[in-house]
Amino acid sequence: MSSFLYRLGRAAARGRVLVLAIWVVVLAAAGGAALLVNQGTDDTFAIPGSESQDALDHLGRVFPEVSGTSAQLVLVVGEGAKADTPQIRAAVAQTVTEIGNLGQVATVVNPFDESVHGALSDDGRAALIAVPLKVQLAEVDPGTKTQLSAIADELAAKAGSGAEVYTGGDALSDRVPKLSPTEGIGLAIALLVLLLMFRSLIAAVMPLVTAVLGVGVASGLTFLATLVTPISSTAPMLAVMIGLAVGIDYALFLLSRHRDQLGEGLDVEESIARATATAGSAVIFAGLTVVIALLGLSVAGIPFLTTMGIAAAVAVALAVGIAVTLVPALMSFAGKRLRPRTRKPRRKRRRQSPPIARWWVRTATRAPLVTVLVVVAGLAVCAIPATDLRLALPDSGTEEHGSPARDTYEAISEHFGAGYNGPLIVTADIITSTDPIGLVNRIAGELREIPGVASVPLATPNPKGDTGIIQVIPATAPDSPQTDELVSRLRGQEQHFLDAYGTRTAVTGITAVGIDVSAQLGGALLPFGILVVGLSLILLAMVFRSIWVPIKATVGYLLSVAAAFGATSFVFVQGHLAEALNVTHTGSVISFLPIILMGVLFGLAMDYEVFLVSRIREDFVHHGDPHHAIESGFVSASRVVVAAAVIMFAVFAAFVPEGSATIKPIAFSLAVGVFIDAFIVRMTLVPAVLALLGRRAWGLPPKLDRVLPVFDAEGDALVHELRLADWPAPGSDEAVSAHAVRLDDDRGRPVYAGVDLHLPRGGVLVLHGAGACGKTALLYTLAGRVTKFTGDLKVLGRVLPQHTHALRRDVAVVPCRDTPHAAQQIAAALDSDAELVFVDDVDLVLRPDSRDQLRALLAERRTRSAGPASFVLTCQDPERIRDLVPAGATRRHPLTAQPAEVS
Repeated sequence: MSSFLYRLGRAAARGRVLVLAIWVVVLAAAGGAALLVNQGTDDTFAIPGSESQDALDHLGRVFPEVSGTSAQLVLVVGEGAKADTPQIRAAVAQTVTEIGNLGQVATVVNPFDESVHGALSDDGRAALIAVPLKVQLAEVDPGTKTQLSAIADELAAKAGSGAEVYTGGDALSDRVPKLSPTEGIGLAIALLVLLLMFRSLIAAVMPLVTAVLGVGVASGLTFLATLVTPISSTAPMLAVMIGLAVGIDYALFLLSRHRDQLGEGLDVEESIARATATAGSAVIFAGLTVVIALLGLSVAGIPFLTTMGIAAAVAVALAVGIAVTLVPALMSFAGKRLRPRTRKPRRKRRRQSPPIARWWVRTATRAPLVTVLVVVAGLAVCAIPATDLRLALPDSGTEEHGSPARDTYEAISEHFGAGYNGPLIVTADIITSTDPIGLVNRIAGELREIPGVASVPLATPNPKGDTGIIQVIPATAPDSPQTDELVSRLRGQEQHFLDAYGTRTAVTGITAVGIDVSAQLGGALLPFGILVVGLSLILLAMVFRSIWVPIKATVGYLLSVAAAFGATSFVFVQGHLAEALNVTHTGSVISFLPIILMGVLFGLAMDYEVFLVSRIREDFVHHGDPHHAIESGFVSASRVVVAAAVIMFAVFAAFVPEGSATIKPIAFSLAVGVFIDAFIVRMTLVPAVLALLGRRAWGLPPKLDRVLPVFDAEGDALVHELRLADWPAPGSDEAVSAHAVRLDDDRGRPVYAGVDLHLPRGGVLVLHGAGACGKTALLYTLAGRVTKFTGDLKVLGRVLPQHTHALRRDVAVVPCRDTPHAAQQIAAALDSDAELVFVDDVDLVLRPDSRDQLRALLAERRTRSAGPASFVLTCQDPERIRDLVPAGATRRHPLTAQPAEVS
């Protein structure tokens, strides 16, 4: 990975004009296509397979008049007046006729009809006109909304002085989140942080430009996707919010590494290539974790949530792609202007106090056990409000104050009761009944007696007489837990109605669908959490080759998530600080907040973990002192981590003051989660835990170490490769070069150790030794088949183990113990242009004709396209193959059996 990124960074730097042009064209193409052909967003929250959704789909076929969205007109007269007057009755009747003539209106319910119950308020001051539409929310024509509002104004005028008519309902809601100037505050804070960090306007602006370009492309692609699938209005806004945050951070990581290298005197192009390889590896690791977590949202099995996760994942993937291509190109444009300014030495230097980072880490690790207990206990207390976290889908009650939908919602709640804003629909299969009207009325009568039911205003069969519709008004608000309990009680009556009347019933409606969505999302949290936790353990074990570091990181992540849930519930459910944060609706948060928070925060937490702990591990590997490594690694990495976390926090927090009711709690929870995870968990708890563990923090059991793949998240492999670029000597072209190569078995015992050897091109190397000396293992190591070794190894000019895959096409391995015709296989390898042939147990070739053929091949040592091939042979006694190998070109390397125990 790091070698590929090294080449990619250098290519982007050299082709900077082309790279910039490609990204600008991509932005223009995505944005233009989205503007021309997008189909608009669709906020219909469906959950296939649930009882409510199946019943709603069935109604769409048999009773379409009640399966679409709906509008509501609420006529309210002044204090002391009554709505039921001849004047108002006549005005309402005329209004009902006008509304019924609108194209998208399915029917209109006149509150004064004798068959309608509950459409007049108990205080007599309000009348409710229900307007079911033929279409879903996403298909409502703006002209229909305008006409309904105009008719409502006419009704208010006809009703007399003091009368008001509110026009709202789901059809007139406006839940599409929009960007506001407040979000620019986050970018301004990010610019300020970058200026303070880099002290360069060019370096500070660059991450903002690339991040904005990335979210522009992501937004264009998201709206373009509306051609093939419904996309909720939250999806592009979520992509913008997450794409901005990670885009700035990823560019920051590369710029920081590049400027550090320029300050050390590295050439611009070489520095760009190395920064792309090292910091770019960390960026790809971080981006990969975020993308996997976002795609993991599909485990809930809810289509709209899956599309949201995909949209956000695309934004993150684009941020990664821009970071490793466009950022190197822009750094090349900037050239030496990104080099940090060198401070002039002062004649008299005062004794400088330790920087705040050193003071912080020393304080955190002075009494590590106390630090761990205080942090864990504090975060546990912060998580307590999470027990009250209430999930629900947005409705008109979450709209902004002053909006038509919110005013109508509040008027209905005041005069009729909160339950009228979320009516339930009970469907009954009455196709076998001989008295469909009587059956529906009997079921409605029983439903009125169920606790929690405020009224049953409508009970009627459809025109075909095969399906009955019963509207049930809860006594409580749509997002209250009592309404959830009512839905459960209604569904609990299904068997009773089947036994008593032989009819199947189901509970549906927008409120029931929202309850089912929330329940399914709540049920998906555990499997999603297991997925995320398991993934973090595996990925971090791959990166840090440790058991305790992944466990510590995962526990810290869970603490961050729990505390963020607690803070969100404290504000948005319990209502504390709601006014200060401009929260207009409390009591519940949007259903998919927990799973999105867990997914996004997982990736960001792993990002900070890798960037901070990798520096600590690097110092420990070089010096072996765990406590010095904590301080040194923390001081070197903390500046970038603090800057990245502050930027991420600012971007998320900027969406809180003026954000929509959907985005506001998500942004708040992410801002709190980032703050807690970066500053309390990663920069306080992590050093303390590492100080407690000491040397035990680093290391894997040998068996697990061999099984677990290696993920080089900081580009260590490239650093190793660059160090060996001119080894063993500048311009050398040896077939094999090895220094201090060692391989251990699963119990930590050496298979071979301290191997130093050099084989020139065209030479023959004989590895020999009796017993368990490791000659076969060494042969397979040189052939690129064994990768878990230590030391320096270069074969055919390629550094191992980084380039084992590229090496394998140029080498051939012939195990004589398992091959009856070894000579023929060697000849075939040479015919296929193998440059290096490994022959194991060559002393087992005993037949004279085979030995003669093998002797000829070793003497010729040919290839078709290159110079003479090289050979590596193993045997127990070199005297047994003296007649096979050419004397002038042969080198011998004896191996001895390793001791049984290693101290």
